[in-house]
Amino acid sequence: MTQAERDRLVALKKAKKRLITQKEAAEELGISERHVRRLLRQLKKRGDKAVVHALRGLPSNRRIEEKERSRAVKILLQDVYRGFGPTLAAEYLNDKHDMEVGRETVRQWMIAAKLWRAQPKRVEKVHQWRPRRSRFGDLVQWDTSIHAWLEGRGEEMVLINMIDDATSRWLARFVSSDSTVENMNVLERYLKQRGRPLAFYTDKAAIFQTAEKIKRWESAAKDRTELPPTQIGRALRELGITWIPAHSPQAKGRVERGFATAQDRLVKGMRVAGVTTMEQANHYLETEFLPWCNETIAVAPASMDDAHRPLEKQHDLAAVLSHVETRQVNNDYTIQWDAKIYQIARKSICVGLRGAVVRVEKRREGSLAVRFRDRYLSISQCDQRPKVTPARTFPKRPRIKPGQGSEWRKNFDLKKSPTVWQAARGSGAKPEESL
Repeated sequence: MTQAERDRLVALKKAKKRLITQKEAAEELGISERHVRRLLRQLKKRGDKAVVHALRGLPSNRRIEEKERSRAVKILLQDVYRGFGPTLAAEYLNDKHDMEVGRETVRQWMIAAKLWRAQPKRVEKVHQWRPRRSRFGDLVQWDTSIHAWLEGRGEEMVLINMIDDATSRWLARFVSSDSTVENMNVLERYLKQRGRPLAFYTDKAAIFQTAEKIKRWESAAKDRTELPPTQIGRALRELGITWIPAHSPQAKGRVERGFATAQDRLVKGMRVAGVTTMEQANHYLETEFLPWCNETIAVAPASMDDAHRPLEKQHDLAAVLSHVETRQVNNDYTIQWDAKIYQIARKSICVGLRGAVVRVEKRREGSLAVRFRDRYLSISQCDQRPKVTPARTFPKRPRIKPGQGSEWRKNFDLKKSPTVWQAARGSGAKPEESL
């Protein structure tokens, strides 16, 4: 008998001896007067055992049969369910095997079968949480996770995820590498589905920020010069989207915790589904995992206003999401790109084009586009540089060696020559006074 049951027995005996009323006993025990009368009747029949539950020490009437327990443990012993936790195991038993079992029950079964070991709760370091943004599209966290997603069953791949800060809604995609082109492909999917967010929050990876090159023994300068943006940084500027760098992984903790969830649930879900290729992985991601995330993990924003902005006419995604550089047009209306020479068509030549700087766009599908001011030029690749008519040349004068040439200085003596005024008088020049 517990101490609470002893206290209840004392109050019931007071009410039985009429030392207190049934109403006072009910207030003291925190139960209704009807229940006090019921306990008094049980006290008369069973004695002090009336305050002890009748099923104590006996199996519950709602206990699941041993046959069901053995079946569940046998299922969880399969290799595809290796590493499943109680919560995920209970979901799969319910969805895949029609066994409605609570998470705590599955946890007890797994502990008894040595499939799960109870871990003591750790006191985590308390830190100041950053409040969520208020609107959907105010801030989107963008990151990439490199992990053994297929556990060696297929090709290596990485997961690019964009998670909204206000709602925790996901948009993710499996790609072959964490390159600029693959990130631009995922960015295009986001822009077409949801529009332009106000800001992206990423780490300081090389695809987002141009790092200043310094020597190992030198320290970084405090006043660093502004370096040109990366291709993704330039694209975000042209789209009117702010880029915010995170100074630590904890700063973008929402997407980091999302990867922790994916590395547990998504990996095990693809294992059960038998996923072996990237195409199958993206299909499972879009049809199974992302709907679960956006229905279960996602929350309602503080404001129902959508901060996403639509794409305007000037936002040509094929041009914006490409590799862009500038080139100077030569006098023969050619440009050089990637060790190749391209000739500008005669119909595209206009005033001011010769010697001008043009924008060269290497599209993601491999094509090349050249833009001068507000229009695109027609170009064609040349096998060799076009021949230019040589300018008119003049014969070179023969070089006169010392001691050769004119003989006007022959027999000339400066001391025997007339003075300047004598030479002037002899030349017939008028004196200055007569002028």
